[in-house]
Amino acid sequence: MPSSTFQLEITVDRDSDIPLHMQISEPLAALILDGTLEPGTRLEDEVSMARRLNVSRPTARQALQRLADRGLVARRRGAGTTVTSRHVHRPMQLSSLLTDLTESGYTVETIVLSYERHPASAEEAANLQIAPDCEVVRIRRLRKADGEPIALMTNLLPAPSAPTAEDLERNGLYELLRASGLVPVSATQVIGARNATTKEAEALGEHRRAALLTATRTAYDATGEVIEYGTHIYRASRYSFETTLFTG
Repeated sequence: MPSSTFQLEITVDRDSDIPLHMQISEPLAALILDGTLEPGTRLEDEVSMARRLNVSRPTARQALQRLADRGLVARRRGAGTTVTSRHVHRPMQLSSLLTDLTESGYTVETIVLSYERHPASAEEAANLQIAPDCEVVRIRRLRKADGEPIALMTNLLPAPSAPTAEDLERNGLYELLRASGLVPVSATQVIGARNATTKEAEALGEHRRAALLTATRTAYDATGEVIEYGTHIYRASRYSFETTLFTG
């Protein structure tokens, strides 16, 4: 076995309620997510893992497949199992994606794909809670982390408060809104999932019908006025939302 192949040093607990495959996959996932195992690191194959950890080969296979299903590793016949690029975990809070990525240590790039100013349609007016035909700006952006596409973001704003396309290539939307005196203090957000269209997959560097996470958000200021309405899609293989739950 090549010296560059990583072997997880654990002792499985057969008396535990945690399934054996999760006792293997979760420590590996933690090492990948905290950066200990860098992208490109090759993991030992399922035959070696099963023999070394004294588990069945299907158990080892299930552990590796669990990592692959989460987008943390890539499994290819003849090439083995390798760690993929870093996975973005975003806390569910009222902040911009650019800020979250930058604070997590990523090098971030934003490409403004379109910037359209026009009278609001009935649907756009309803989303922003403004009168029909008021002027709005619809912005579509591609965001990259460490050079890799992460998200396609579409935002709708009343025209008077919309930042310029140039500013949006350098700063996060919420930071620009705050700088202009519009402070988002609350939001409603719906998280979902669907498959990518051909054009979306091409823009995000994914295969056709790849799994996407979706987020639809309406942000409000302290008076309850709508500041912006956003519909974003994220690569499920590179991105997840994280939240903290409390018992009632």
